[in-house]
Amino acid sequence: MRLRFLADADFNQKIVTGLRRREPSLDFLSAIDGGVVGIADPDVLSIAAELGRILVSHDRKTMPRHFARFRETRLTPGLIVLSQDLEIGAAIEELLLIWVATEAEEWVDHLGFVPV
Repeated sequence: MRLRFLADADFNQKIVTGLRRREPSLDFLSAIDGGVVGIADPDVLSIAAELGRILVSHDRKTMPRHFARFRETRLTPGLIVLSQDLEIGAAIEELLLIWVATEAEEWVDHLGFVPV
């Protein structure tokens, strides 16, 4: 099954917009579209799980810890954490590569960092 993404509230909207333009068939909800603006991280993970979407975030400090706790009690479609220092074009290419090269099942309960 194809990957479906959800951006958290702090994720760079320019990356979401760029990905949608580059690959219109890619299913990527912004934080606004996904209803996660102003929501606490553990609840954002819950919403992503309910929607069956991999959460995409820039938060390397707290989100991995919340993700680990969440995985203790529930399955999650996964989490991808992108460095804020990654240029927008590079972030778009990295996420596009992940979308093309992997299946949703590979990301279940998986945490990935970009760049690695």
